[in-house]
Amino acid sequence: MKIKNILPLLIVFISINAIAQDGPFRKKKEQIKSLKVAFITNELALTPDEATKFWPLFNAYEDKQQEIKKQRIKGYLDRMDDDSFDKLSDKEAASLLAQMESSEDELYQARKKFVASLKGVISPLKILKLKKAEENFNRKLLQQYRDRKLGR
Repeated sequence: MKIKNILPLLIVFISINAIAQDGPFRKKKEQIKSLKVAFITNELALTPDEATKFWPLFNAYEDKQQEIKKQRIKGYLDRMDDDSFDKLSDKEAASLLAQMESSEDELYQARKKFVASLKGVISPLKILKLKKAEENFNRKLLQQYRDRKLGR
């Protein structure tokens, strides 16, 4: 996966995670989740039967994804933000790189398992539409954030 594809997702994740840290902002996270559910439901045009089977799988995948990002990625992002980052030895940098690759692989494997579980629930076309819907939602969320930040 290219860095230009990962960077917006990482920014959205970090933003949502930062928002979720404080009690008042937890409500904002729930609002975003509700908007995402509505957006995906609309984009996929899920039947009631599909929705009943789809959402538990989707929510479990989202939880797994958040867990991986929170536990693993945060560890090396904190290290990258550290003032001593430029002073890492080659051995430390190689270790950090291996940790990053492992986390990315774990995220990929979780996605792969999720897609496999969806194959018996929704059509292959709807699985592709899901990927597109997630990307479009993240793009719109990021654009709204930018617009709000710039005061548009």
